[in-house]
Amino acid sequence: MTEVLVVVDGSAATGVKKVTLELLTLARTLGAPSAVVLGAPGTAEALAAKLAEYGAEKVYVAESAEIDGHLVAPKATVLARLVGEVNPAAVLIGSTQEGKEIAARLAVKLDNGILTDVVGLAADGTAQQVVFAGSTIVDSQVTKGLPLVTLRPNSLTPSAAPAAGTLTPVDVTVDASALGAKVLERKIEAKGSRPELTEASIVVSGGRGVGSAENFKVVEDFADLLGAAVGASRAATDSGFYPHAFQVGQTGKTVSPQLYIALGISGAIQHRAGMQTSKTIVAVNKDTEAPIFELADFGIVGDLHKVVPQAGEEIRKRRS
Repeated sequence: MTEVLVVVDGSAATGVKKVTLELLTLARTLGAPSAVVLGAPGTAEALAAKLAEYGAEKVYVAESAEIDGHLVAPKATVLARLVGEVNPAAVLIGSTQEGKEIAARLAVKLDNGILTDVVGLAADGTAQQVVFAGSTIVDSQVTKGLPLVTLRPNSLTPSAAPAAGTLTPVDVTVDASALGAKVLERKIEAKGSRPELTEASIVVSGGRGVGSAENFKVVEDFADLLGAAVGASRAATDSGFYPHAFQVGQTGKTVSPQLYIALGISGAIQHRAGMQTSKTIVAVNKDTEAPIFELADFGIVGDLHKVVPQAGEEIRKRRS
């Protein structure tokens, strides 16, 4: 069976990101999954067990100080060489900021087509993409070269399929001209108890209708009750209600959770582009004409500051 290369998103400190497990699950429909670890020495050994659990027949070890100490340029160079040696059926990468840059550089190096922000992929390489600010879903194929695809996080549910996970060394020699920008310092972002926004299975987002930064505690409290991540619309972040890092939308982060709860969000096309592939959408808004209701599976017309506490109380009762 032909190999399918899956570029791993993760580190020894953070573990394997969920999107990588989705990629390994997806890769099994195309061929034999092989994980590619690009990072600091020792990373592959730390991640190998989890990668094998989700189907990696091989774990290519592409580790060096140069790869760890520079941005994506050397990663793309090493990956391009590996693709030439393995001749895989496809290359799958997470649709993250770094993942899309690696994929773009790889496409240029291979003179290959590329599909980004894919939400589904068939065995013949046909991909489903959300386009035109989220208003249309199209079927697409790479017409030049192999299927080179970046997958939007939370597009499918990962499933385990234990495999060998054999560690296989990779040539990581990179010319100085291919190193690009050097990393001078790293600062680890403080993590709270909530799940990461793009990986969460439940997201609770607030919009301008929340009213103020202080009132956003209603959104946070409800998210914590559900074990959810917190998001915000562009209107809310532009108004200073919540940090821009949590913005969901075309110019923010794209999410596709099992459950998306929109509180006080009107549903402008910019916001819908970042969340409309969510499996179930619940909206609370006091405007009966709010566009979000066109998209929602369940809608409540009312004041979120009354509706959400009542919903929270009912949830607590059912759990007791």
